[in-house]
Amino acid sequence: MANFSLVTEFILLGFPELQRQKTAFFTILLLMYLISVTGHCLIIVVVFMETKLHTPMYFFLINFSMAEICSTTTEVPKLLANILSEKSTICFACCMAQGLMVFAMGAVVFIILTVMSFDRYVAICKPLQYKTIMTNELCLCLMLLAWVGGFVIIFSQSSVVWTYPYCGDNIIDHFFCDVGPVLKLACADTTLIELIGLIYGATIMWGSFGLSLISYTFIIATIIRIPSATGRSKAFFTCASHLTIVTMFYLGLMFMYLRPATHGDPHVNKVVSLVRTSFIPMLNPFIYTIRNKDFKIAAWKAVRRKVFL
Repeated sequence: MANFSLVTEFILLGFPELQRQKTAFFTILLLMYLISVTGHCLIIVVVFMETKLHTPMYFFLINFSMAEICSTTTEVPKLLANILSEKSTICFACCMAQGLMVFAMGAVVFIILTVMSFDRYVAICKPLQYKTIMTNELCLCLMLLAWVGGFVIIFSQSSVVWTYPYCGDNIIDHFFCDVGPVLKLACADTTLIELIGLIYGATIMWGSFGLSLISYTFIIATIIRIPSATGRSKAFFTCASHLTIVTMFYLGLMFMYLRPATHGDPHVNKVVSLVRTSFIPMLNPFIYTIRNKDFKIAAWKAVRRKVFL
């Protein structure tokens, strides 16, 4: 260590192979980011304005939208700035804070998705007991668990990553401060923290994904018994679209993080991360809310009320 100086900033390599197409890449990425943020903000505003949408489902969707906005805003604006700049640097503290926020929001989203699937299970499979089960107190406790639990779980690991010495090479082969590329630069043995991260990741991801699949299995079984063919197809289409997005989200993260953090092809990881960061958040508002009939009616009411005022 005496022969090395500690790193005070990192260089985010990003996508150097797209340098010649950086204008098109920047435009597409910016468009997806704006659509994502606008869609999630629309959900939050409309639900707050329309009292008929003050239900557990939309309460969970508001929290989901806030987590998605925080996650994408932590990554995408910095990536957009780096595309246009000649040297893409990020300070040490900023890098660690970015990693903490990205993974904390990921953990929050895992828990919220599980809660949302349980909420839909109760609404579809036990409609007569829905109000007695999904009380305001339970909904509030579940969301507090999601936000506090997500940050506590990730902070306990991130604080260890902060303490490692980083010397010599400071180039991160990614577009954000992902834990794997960062740990590769540490001048210490990172085997233990990688093992702990792997155990945490497997527990959270598989636990959340497994519980969501159980809920959707019961939902599909109930939908099959719907006597009306039109109602059955409509409900099945909605459930299938939700399950598709959930599966894409989980499988992408499992592919990247359910193995030692410093392993894996960095180019493949960057592409999968970009899909998770930009493409899926852009689809989520449309899949979960905006194409919902009740939400569209409430949105039009809110627009007419605003115009009238």
